Parts: sequence; C-alpha cells; structure tokens
Amino acid sequence: MSAAVDVVSLLPIAMLVALVALLFSGFPVAFVLIGVGSSFAFLGIALSAFSPAQFAIFPLRIIGTVAENNIFAAVPMLVFMGVGLERSGIGQEMFACMRILLRRVPGGLLVSVVLVGLVFAPTTGMVGASVGLLTALALPIMLAERYDPALAAGTVAASGTIGIVMPPAVMLFFLADLFGANVAAIFLGALVPVGLLSVLFVAYVAARAVLDPVGVPRPKADGTTLSWSELAALSARSLVLPGLVLALLFASIIAGWATPVESSSVAAAATVLVMALNRSLSVAAVKDVILKTARITAMVFAIVVGATVFSFCFRLYGGDDLIVALLRDLGVGDLALLAAVMAVVFFLGFFLDWIEIVFVSLPIMMPVLGKLDLSAYVAQPGFATTWIAILLALNLQTSFLTPPFGFALFFVKGSAPSSLGMGEIYRGVLPFIAIELLVIGAVALFPALVTWLPARYVQL
Repeated sequence: MSAAVDVVSLLPIAMLVALVALLFSGFPVAFVLIGVGSSFAFLGIALSAFSPAQFAIFPLRIIGTVAENNIFAAVPMLVFMGVGLERSGIGQEMFACMRILLRRVPGGLLVSVVLVGLVFAPTTGMVGASVGLLTALALPIMLAERYDPALAAGTVAASGTIGIVMPPAVMLFFLADLFGANVAAIFLGALVPVGLLSVLFVAYVAARAVLDPVGVPRPKADGTTLSWSELAALSARSLVLPGLVLALLFASIIAGWATPVESSSVAAAATVLVMALNRSLSVAAVKDVILKTARITAMVFAIVVGATVFSFCFRLYGGDDLIVALLRDLGVGDLALLAAVMAVVFFLGFFLDWIEIVFVSLPIMMPVLGKLDLSAYVAQPGFATTWIAILLALNLQTSFLTPPFGFALFFVKGSAPSSLGMGEIYRGVLPFIAIELLVIGAVALFPALVTWLPARYVQL
C-alpha cells in the first residue's frame, strides 16, 4: 500500500516530464495535453488513485471553463476583428502612409515599421500575422536599400510583437481572466509600459540611423507624390479607421459602457464597416475571414480544453501543492518568489508559445502567485494583481524574440528572402530583447508605472 502511495505522489512530476517531452514531438499541443491528462487518469485508476466516475467531471470542467466564461465568448469576435482588418489591406496602406509621413525623419522607414507594429499587432492578436505582414512589406524594401540586414530583421521581428501587449490585445483578456482581474485595469495598466517600450524602440532605431549612416542609408526618392487631399484620404483610411475601431473597443471597456463580449461584437461589426469603406468587402472576403476566424478560434479553444483536462488530473494528484512546496522551500520572500516565477516563464518562452504558457504553465503556478502578498511594495495595493499580470505580459512578449525558438524569429525567416540568415536575425533582435528586459526591470522597480492609471480611473 505504501509503495502505491509513493508512486501516486510521483505522478505530478511524471506528468510534467511527459508533457515537456511530448511538446517537442511535433504533435498539436491540444492533443498532447488531452493525451497526457487522459493517460495519467487511466494510470490513476490502475493505482486506485483516480475513480472512473471522475471522468464525468471532465465535461463539467470544460463547460465551466469555456461556456460560462464571458472572456472566452469574446474571443471569436476579437479574432474576427483582427482577421478582417488584415484582409482589408489596411496594414499595407498604413505602412505606405507612415513611409510618406516619415520620409524625412532619420531612420523613418525603421520608425514606420515600429509604429505600424504597435497599431496593427493588437488588432490581429496573433504575432504570426503582424510579423508576417511587416516582413512582407518592409524587409524587401530595407534590404534593397542596403540596410544592415540584422537591424532590418530585428526591427521587423520586435515591431511585430510589441502590439501583443497593447490593449485590446487578446493576451490581456486571457491574463485578466486568469488572475480574476478587472479588464479595464489591465488595459490601463499596460499603456505606460507599452508606451515606454515603443519610445525606446523608436529611440534605438533613430540613434542607429544617426550613428550608422552606412547601415541605415538615407531614404531614396521613389517618385511617389501625393497631393494634400490624397494624403489626407490615405491617412483617414489607413490610420483613422483602424484607430477608431481600437478606440471604440478600448473606450467602451474602460468607461464601463459595455462588457468585453459586447465591446468585441461592436468592434467586429465596425471591422465590416471598415472593409466596406475601403472597398475590400465582398462575399469571398467575408468567407475567407470567417474561415480563418473559425480555424484560429478552434485552435485556441482546443488548447483550452486540453489544458483543462491536464490541469484537472495534475491538481487531483496534488501537483499544485507540490509546486507551492517546492517554491516555498526556497525560503525566500514574496518578491523573490515572483522573480523566480518570472525567470521560469522567461525560460519557457525560449520553447513555448504564449498560449501554452498562459493556459498550461501559469495555472500550475497560480497557487503560488495567488498567495503572494505584495501590498506593501505596490503603491496602490488594490492593483497588485494588475501589476503582476502586466509584468508577465511583458515577459511573454519578450518570449517571441528569444533564441533559439522565438516564434517571431521563424516567422521572419519564413517570409524573408533566402539570403537572410538565421544568425543575422538572432543578432538583430538582441538589442530589442535588452530594451524589453530594461522595461521589465523598470516596471518591477516602479510598480506605479502600471498602477497609476488604473488607480485613477477604475473603481474596484
């Protein structure tokens, strides 16, 4: 009997080992999660640690996680908004408009890439779409004009990820749900850190333009001339229209006019209007948007279902208690525990996408995060959870760039000319990773960078 008990106590560790091993097998993450969870449930039955009747709880857990959660109900509309704006061609027009407006600014092409990424990424919600767009639009131009390949590739990769933490990014909705935090507080808390990150990105590429005229040549006249009325029309289509969609979604949540589901529905409807106004609306376009939305949404929900199955078995075998005990045995304070969790998430980001980390890894560590008492450290104690969530969001954003498996790096490589080597891409993103770590450090040292705006405008 004692031997069986000893084996059961090792099941959580065995589950984690099996999960890590199978994640590198190439199988879809959702199937890996469901397979590992179900297999260890059957193993638990053999060891009398899991009752067959408990299988009936799986559907109830899934319904409780997905069907009864308003955040998940907003996901299809948010994805529709992003796919619709991408399909409308707004991104191409936005980049063209930025190039014209900034053509006399040192490093104006690089600055344009940063700003387009900042605006476009939160609408798509998925890094692959924003990085792929910027790579296709900007990278061939910069390489043709003999920009430093590493700088060009690094700017594209970093700019395509910056908006993933810019409200109303999908990631922020999921983090708000995970921490049980106010969505409006999360949105407002992200603004200053993202603004700081954007300013530092722009400052870096502008400084490179001034200090390295060989690597950042002066822009060449391309013969493009627009009248003031044409430029105004282009700006309205490419900048004002998507800006209004984002502002509508953002403001309605912050002001409390609508729930996240209602706001995302209005934003999706506004996206159709944008497509109509820029003449990209057609039956074929709508069909394409709906099919892409369905595929992305199905992928997200499949991972959610898999994570629910895995986490149920993991917790049943005492996995939560094991993680808490391991971290608490370090004998350090709450700030050090938070730093340890941040380090683990940063390491996981070398290998995993943010969706797997948010739905699989962070729930495992939530028993530790939920017991942290940082009210004495955070200037606005009621928003300590918001501060932690934004720190993790910035950490996850960095994970897209960290070699060897940063997803943005492979998106750039997949869309770039064959002459651009992976080593140049790695070298190009390193300064941007350093900037992101600098911003994470600033937010960690000065929580008011996150909490000041929510404390002024959100009533908890």
